[in-house]
Amino acid sequence: MLLTFLGAVREVTGSSYLLETESSLYLVDCGMFQGEGEAKNEAPFDFSPSSIKAILLTHAHLDHSGRIPKLVKDGFRGKVYATLPTIELCEILWLDTVKLMKEEAERINRKNRRAGKPLIKPLYDEKDVEISLKLFEPVPYDEVISLEDIKFRFRDSSHILGSASIEVWNKDVKLVFSGDIGQQEGGMEGTPAEIEYANYVVIESTYGDRIHKTLEETRREFAQVIQSAINENGKVLIPSFVVDRAQRILYEIRLLKEQGVLSNSIPIYFDSPMGKSVTEVYRKYSTLLSGELQKYYLDSQDPFDIENLKYLSSVEESKRLNDLETGIIIAGSGMCTGGRILHHIKHNIWKDSTQIIFVGYQAQGTLGRKIIDGAKSINVMGEEVVVRAKIHTINGFSSHADQRDLLKWAEGFQSNPTFIITHGELSSSQAFSQLLRLKGYQTLIPLKGQSVDLLKKEISEVRPQLPPIDWDSLISELSSQISTLKERLSNSSDMESFNLLKAVSIILREIIKNNF
Repeated sequence: MLLTFLGAVREVTGSSYLLETESSLYLVDCGMFQGEGEAKNEAPFDFSPSSIKAILLTHAHLDHSGRIPKLVKDGFRGKVYATLPTIELCEILWLDTVKLMKEEAERINRKNRRAGKPLIKPLYDEKDVEISLKLFEPVPYDEVISLEDIKFRFRDSSHILGSASIEVWNKDVKLVFSGDIGQQEGGMEGTPAEIEYANYVVIESTYGDRIHKTLEETRREFAQVIQSAINENGKVLIPSFVVDRAQRILYEIRLLKEQGVLSNSIPIYFDSPMGKSVTEVYRKYSTLLSGELQKYYLDSQDPFDIENLKYLSSVEESKRLNDLETGIIIAGSGMCTGGRILHHIKHNIWKDSTQIIFVGYQAQGTLGRKIIDGAKSINVMGEEVVVRAKIHTINGFSSHADQRDLLKWAEGFQSNPTFIITHGELSSSQAFSQLLRLKGYQTLIPLKGQSVDLLKKEISEVRPQLPPIDWDSLISELSSQISTLKERLSNSSDMESFNLLKAVSIILREIIKNNF
């Protein structure tokens, strides 16, 4: 069995792993790149999509699932195995992504038409999502599923609703993919399942170099920030992943109300067209939530039901919040790479009465990362805006395990496996690798494109990957430039420009002669 690393290596997004047996190809995750690597989403896949027999999907977050509709667009027609909550959340997320990509393409194309530049197309559309959803095959936790040449089992990773670690068997090798692992204590989904045996474990390292504050400390810090904002009569902006993190924040706000920290006079807005739908999925599968939240349902209460909470769907409702002087606004995206939070940041980050609370990981290259790194001004939606708001980072509500939690999960294995460390910035992966080595484990931090023969225990060299050549865009750009030259130089006596263009013509003639 050959394992090839296609994404989320030495970075946090773009999770994707290719498994090759003697007769079949499988993918574990097929996620979007975000932040600095976003352009890689447009690149062709490193394999023929139609050759993939099946996808094993760890969870719904876009950095794990977001390129599946593109894979389908490019020819994939195998099955996608996932838990029922993951399937329902993917439908919501993918359709919302299509809408956002379409709006972004329209915005860019308006500028491109004026500039005479080529028009762009979204990564995929509603039809691709519709076909993708039909390929899902629901699987329960803890049941071994047998395919032609592999067996696999999904185990609850307690990261978000429906998330899984995946055990895979092929011949004499057992491989485990951690997926994204939740915290050992204080998470919304309980405690990650322990797995005792594996030869190899592909383990995430998002917070491999950090320790979260305790739940008690985190709740105290959150309460202090909210109280400070109330005292200053300002807005509180909470950029949030709409799946899981937003529901966690709703629950924590409910606790503040129960404790009397937050009065019912403070308006709360969940500004997302899919916010209500996602929260309904959490209610539907409430038996997968932690005991702390299930106690509410036992008492016929809803942990996500908050007095004075309004779900906003329309753009008009969202824009009306510009006139709001004080209140709490929860909006996506969590890394400020898109969505309605950009609108709220643009209109409020320049005010010193505004408090912005980041409650999730901010990848390199994202606007969220620039803000928490102390940028004095930022570019939002094409406009330069000064940063005067008070910025807070509260990682204790993260649905990711910290270093201590990752180590505890890793030490649950009794078979002394080799740990392959992914899904983390290099510094984080290195820190966690060093910790595991000190504990006596073998580790590997792979490179993108690197392969491991799991039977022979051989690691491949990485062949240099050349960027894809976009001939169509280049030729279109040349045609546009030639048209512009015709208009501007047809009656010109500029001999210097003439000679330069003559030299370009000779180069083009040579290219044609050598290639055709």
